[in-house]
Amino acid sequence: MQTGPREIVTPFRPIPLDVPEGMKPNEFFNSTENLNDLVHNNGLLINPENLLLYRKALGHSNEFDTSIIYNTSRTILDPLGRPVRRTQVPVEVRRVWNRMNQIIIQYMLERYPDPGQHLLLAGEASLDATWPLTSPGVPSIRMLHNHFIVFPMATLRDAELADSKNPNLTDGGQHSLFQAYMRDVYRKFFDRALDLTLLSPAASSDSRIELTGYPQGLPSWEIRGGVESLKEVQFWREYDAILQGFLDFYRSFFSQVSTRNAPMLQDLYFPQQVEDVLLNDNDFLATAKRVRDRCITDAKYANSIRWQPAFKQLIYRNDEGKLIVTISQNSIGNAITELLGVVVKRVPDADAYAQTEPALIERLVEVRQRLVEADLGQGIATEHWAAQ
Repeated sequence: MQTGPREIVTPFRPIPLDVPEGMKPNEFFNSTENLNDLVHNNGLLINPENLLLYRKALGHSNEFDTSIIYNTSRTILDPLGRPVRRTQVPVEVRRVWNRMNQIIIQYMLERYPDPGQHLLLAGEASLDATWPLTSPGVPSIRMLHNHFIVFPMATLRDAELADSKNPNLTDGGQHSLFQAYMRDVYRKFFDRALDLTLLSPAASSDSRIELTGYPQGLPSWEIRGGVESLKEVQFWREYDAILQGFLDFYRSFFSQVSTRNAPMLQDLYFPQQVEDVLLNDNDFLATAKRVRDRCITDAKYANSIRWQPAFKQLIYRNDEGKLIVTISQNSIGNAITELLGVVVKRVPDADAYAQTEPALIERLVEVRQRLVEADLGQGIATEHWAAQ
């Protein structure tokens, strides 16, 4: 069977939301009013930390697809002031969020134990204010949320090959800015900055899904001990450290793009490694010059730059059943599934969605019950399911 990214078709039930006149859809989706609809029509569980588990109405997969959002829509009315990544979340909220992640991932692995039958992933993407609200690809909800998704491998094997030139698939491959010009220094910086015990560097052959050939060219780490390690506080510290290292690299690079020979940023997580590795590396600084020079002469290119950190961080199961962590710049705004070579084409088809909905809801309610039993929230009732 030919290796390559797959494009699958996922039906959904059209959402009966009326966008107020004069507003663009992505502006309305970011509003408190829309978040209320998310709670009442698709909400599964809420807790005092404002972490909301919900059914993805416009989902990636109708096998299993749910998200947790840090719903600060009522406490922070400025959409550009809301937390958009783990490092901005209060410690006590992050502690609860980590436990929710661990329980949901464990449920997915128990429900879908065979990597040959199902591809599963859990991850998050930054939703920060890096583009104007009206730009293409801007997130519809500017609050931190993550995804838990399962794809049947049979669906992927039967799917059409996706266009390898699709810009959404170039984020971690040969067209990627980081990978094309700074691959060696990128990895050297991670090696120097991170002190890991439960995560160990994974070779490309171990991290790549054979069917799709993705991820491509990204640093990856195997989780030693598998799902049991997700119960350890140390794992989540190391998971955060990977994000912190990425943020230092990204911010340091674009500070040099913005201003030649810019001083080192003051609020870095790994300042010594930034100074020793990045600010003395010819490839790093030459690439910054390349981008800077183009920004000066190419207005369209300059407008496409995401000057603030944009990322996708992922936990997924490889072909051998090992859990892998990877991280990628989100320079284009592609979906988190495309990091693994899965392109999702959503189509409105209420009848087709209705055929899968009962089984999907059954699984979502099952995992919700585990969270309730662990004192991680209380159920929400909607027209589709009861509170318990």
